Amino acid sequence: MTEAVRHSIGRIPVVGVGPVVEHRERPAKSVTGEEFDVTATVFREGHDAVNATVVLTDPDGNEHPVAMTRVNAGLDAWVATVSADRPGAWSYRVEGWSDPYGTWFHDAVIKVGAGVDVDLMLEEGARLFERAVAEAPRGKEQTEVLTGAIDGLRNTGLPPEARLSAGVSAEVRAEMGARPLRDFVSASPEHPWLVERERALYGAWYEIFPRSEGAWYDENAGRWHSGTLATAAERLDAVAAMGFDVVYLTPIHPIGRVNRKGRNNSLVAEPADPGSPYAIGSADGGHDAIHPDLGTFDDFDAFVGHARGLGLEVALDLALNCAPDHPWVAAHPEWFITRADGSIAYAENPPKKYQDIYPLNFDIDPEGLYAEILRIVRVWLDHGVTIFRVDNPHTKPLWLWERLIADVAADHPDVVWLAEAFTRPPMMHTLAKVGFQQSYTYYAWRHTKHELTEYCAELAGPAAAYMRPNFWPTTHDILTPFMQRGGPEAWKMRAALSATLTPSYGIYAGYELMEHVARPGAEEQIDNEKYEYKNRRWAELDEGATLTPYLRKLNEIRRAHPALHWLRNLRFHHADDDNVLVFSKLRRVYDRDDVIVVVANLEPDHTRDTWIHLNLPDLGLGWDSGFVAHDLVTGEHWNWGQHNFVRLGPATEPVHIIHVVSDAPVSP
Repeated sequence: MTEAVRHSIGRIPVVGVGPVVEHRERPAKSVTGEEFDVTATVFREGHDAVNATVVLTDPDGNEHPVAMTRVNAGLDAWVATVSADRPGAWSYRVEGWSDPYGTWFHDAVIKVGAGVDVDLMLEEGARLFERAVAEAPRGKEQTEVLTGAIDGLRNTGLPPEARLSAGVSAEVRAEMGARPLRDFVSASPEHPWLVERERALYGAWYEIFPRSEGAWYDENAGRWHSGTLATAAERLDAVAAMGFDVVYLTPIHPIGRVNRKGRNNSLVAEPADPGSPYAIGSADGGHDAIHPDLGTFDDFDAFVGHARGLGLEVALDLALNCAPDHPWVAAHPEWFITRADGSIAYAENPPKKYQDIYPLNFDIDPEGLYAEILRIVRVWLDHGVTIFRVDNPHTKPLWLWERLIADVAADHPDVVWLAEAFTRPPMMHTLAKVGFQQSYTYYAWRHTKHELTEYCAELAGPAAAYMRPNFWPTTHDILTPFMQRGGPEAWKMRAALSATLTPSYGIYAGYELMEHVARPGAEEQIDNEKYEYKNRRWAELDEGATLTPYLRKLNEIRRAHPALHWLRNLRFHHADDDNVLVFSKLRRVYDRDDVIVVVANLEPDHTRDTWIHLNLPDLGLGWDSGFVAHDLVTGEHWNWGQHNFVRLGPATEPVHIIHVVSDAPVSP
């Protein structure tokens, strides 16, 4: 007996469904309400009409069909814009189907118009609508639309054109589009889709070293006194007042004394030097303990409670580094790398050496080490931490993060993980695919228009299905040459681009003061806060002499304009000057569009006069439209259209953040 042929493709071929991540082994990602396009190639043999539907399956198993639109007939390309109304594990598939009404419509218009097979075509239409009435549930008015078409098609007292019009009217087309006849339905495989809360995509972060907040220098004793969690909590009101959403704490654990680093990463520490908080562990405890100088868990709980009361989430640094005197070193030497001479290897990234840190070894007792890491994460979850900024995740095995993030999500699905992975693109992308919601990026080193356009187009393009960037103009480890020499306008410009190019961005404390002096030979600040206390004397500062008002304004703009909460809506426009960057974001909110246009002088110490040329359809406008351009930074208004003259320089703001208000001109 001949074995039946196995068909590997449906009767109506559906191929090239996207977005797809790792051949459907990993989910595509979005957040609640975030729109993205599902695309597919759908076609069939012959000339009969085909159509396509994307079917969304929610976490409860309910299906939600969305009609697709053919956007390129020659390439059989179809698209539908979709979104999810709640978090959870969703999926989507594309169904291709033969469209009998579409086939009849096409043939009937041609044949009746040519006087060929007129009565036959009209009768076939009537029978088609009879089938549609019988097969699809419809309300009374909906049914009457089709029965009226049947009567009209069979009314031999009317001319053929009038009879045909009964079957091709706008009302009939709308009804057949809403409840179509679908033959030979062929489905693609299910594509996994993870929907997360908004903070996984959107948020403004503010980083602090808790020990510096409230630290003070005792002139008489010649030594510093550490700030505490209680004094750090006093800084939260100012952070919230600037409009930030997340306060990120560098490690708050006990710091090792063996091989402790001194100021500016020197090998010899003075007795009062606090050491790097990334060299974790001492006789006072490890990753599940709080440095005695900072306070107790009651103090930490009070910090978290105060932050929540101000609308701030607390992110904690998860740095899987161990000082030589970390409790794990004595209790579990198998968790570390032992060299040929019997000593434990310290961390190195040649030419950099970290003598105060022992890296972990995941190859000897992976289960025991994993259980301990999961335990310490749960300690901080129990004390209100909702976000983890993971230090150097690319130096740990990927299975660790895949498993850890999944295990935590089983009980805490709202937890957000940020990967601090300044490393090769394949590793950064794979960290995102295995679970990290956000990632640091190369933004700090992207300065020219070409660099920014190319890089951001990549991030907002296919990579946005799984990787969400978080832009930081500086960090406690990064102070690029541009920031060292750029001056106040450069610091404003880079903050504005961070806050508008991507939905999530971060500011390291001291950015307001433009701390820009580098350690010789390094792209980091001299007197690095990693190795010492910093008393920035916030209470004594004249706010007007800092960037505090500017950061507040940026965050006010971000909160007021939902277009800035998304990534995939980023569109670039042309400027005649290669030192001027222009981009826009559009988002429909209920029945209106929120549209932002950003124009930035990338060399703000020089005045740039140039023409910019807007792709108005990307702003939701027609090519001939005019609109009111409201600069949200300065409050100025201008009449703009497709081509506009701009001047940006030291005498003006370095960046226009324009709200497209309307198509009505400003009164002279």
